[in-house]
Amino acid sequence: MSDERYVTLSEVEHMLAEESKQRELTSEQKLAKDHADKMKKLPMDKAQKLFKELKGLDFISDAIATKIVDILPTHNDDIRILFAKERSIIEKKHIDQILKIVEKYL
Repeated sequence: MSDERYVTLSEVEHMLAEESKQRELTSEQKLAKDHADKMKKLPMDKAQKLFKELKGLDFISDAIATKIVDILPTHNDDIRILFAKERSIIEKKHIDQILKIVEKYL
C-alpha cells in the first residue's frame, strides 16, 4: 500500500522546515520550501482544519480539497475551475457550501 497523499502548501513548508533541522536541504528542497512559505495562505493547523471540514462534504476529493486550501477561492468561478476536470458539474448549492466554509478561514 502506498503512503502517497495530497498535502497543502502549509504542510510542505512545515515538513521541509522540520527536515532542515535534521540535515541540509538540497537546492530543490530549499526552493520548494521558499515557494511554499511564500504561497501558503494559512498556517498548517488552520489548513488542516479547513481540509477536514471540506472533506466532510461528500462531493469533494482529496485533490480538490487540497487545492481549495491552497488558494482559498472567494468567487464561484474559482471553484468551478477547480471542478472543471471532474466528471460531473458542480451545483450552485455546493459552491455556496464551499464558499461559506472557506469564508470562516479568511
